[in-house]
Amino acid sequence: MIIVINTRSLFSGQPERHRNFIDETFYRIVKEHPEHEFIFVVDKSDEKRFAFAANNTAIHTVPFPSSSLLWKYWYSVKLPAVLKKYKADVLVCGDGCCSLKTKIPQCLLVYDLSFLNKPLVIKKSKAAFLKRNMPKFLVKARSVATITSHLKKTIKDGYQVSGSKIDTVYPGISENFQPLSIEEKIELKNKYTEGKEYFLYSGAIHAGKNLIDLLKAFSLFKKRQQTNMKLVLAGSVAINYNSFSKSLQTYKYRNDVVLTGHLEENELAKLTGASYGLINPCVAEELDVVVLEAMQCNVPVIVANTVTMHEVTKNAALYATASNNKDLADKMMLLYKDEKGRNEMINKGSELIVAFNWDATARLLWQSIQKAIS
Repeated sequence: MIIVINTRSLFSGQPERHRNFIDETFYRIVKEHPEHEFIFVVDKSDEKRFAFAANNTAIHTVPFPSSSLLWKYWYSVKLPAVLKKYKADVLVCGDGCCSLKTKIPQCLLVYDLSFLNKPLVIKKSKAAFLKRNMPKFLVKARSVATITSHLKKTIKDGYQVSGSKIDTVYPGISENFQPLSIEEKIELKNKYTEGKEYFLYSGAIHAGKNLIDLLKAFSLFKKRQQTNMKLVLAGSVAINYNSFSKSLQTYKYRNDVVLTGHLEENELAKLTGASYGLINPCVAEELDVVVLEAMQCNVPVIVANTVTMHEVTKNAALYATASNNKDLADKMMLLYKDEKGRNEMINKGSELIVAFNWDATARLLWQSIQKAIS
């Protein structure tokens, strides 16, 4: 069987966690199924990324288009031509977009519905393209793989898609995220926070992440506790989010906020492991793997009180109404003062993350691919 995996749009500005999903799952699937041939459609710069085994190949065509009109041409003309050339038996839509002009069975991966959110976290043109075409994609696909049960239900109810067509494929967690020794924690704190303890936010810094409320909550926490605790924001500030940088310039506790910029995974794992607690105030209904990564590092987490976070973290997290900065500050103070409760959370998190591993994810995704061709 010849399996083509399209990643062209995925590797052009999409979140790193989406790219990791493809890397981790297909690294395992390719090696587990040497009887099949896997062909990855990639940008030229990503050819070496998919050198997994003898039974897989990475190919590239013309540069991926930059406008919605040309996107339609790519998915309707260029991609079907690739499928025909390589005599594909199935197409895995790793970038969340189907080809509407091919009869080849397709397995569609849907990581989130962020194109429906306001403020948008992707370009308006890309959001409009997805909003217009997602109903068609969901009809065209033989199977659909999502990363949470809540997302599955949202697609099922919102787009009137049969539940039997949709599979929940939870992501795994990178093995780089591990508990640190006391000496390693001291080294990281000396490097980033002058030796001080710190709360950590990890992820993209843009309007959809509710970080202004996090800063307000941190202000309340500092006023009440009179502590030298710092707040580390690990991620790049979005180009269109200049207002955040301006707000930070006049922020009362500016000297206690550390912006790291983009970090490679190994460094981010260490920074996570050395933190006092991770805070994820995003109110969007999406799974942010950084929460699970923190739990694997034996770091307690505070998350927004959303359906998705309850589904994934269960009783191993503190839940806050993240748009209410007072409630968020209360949870920060509870984590800071209640050492026994903090340790209980760490233990619960360690038990919970056992279920999230890439081997299981790869098996579930393979089952969804098989469903597409059955």
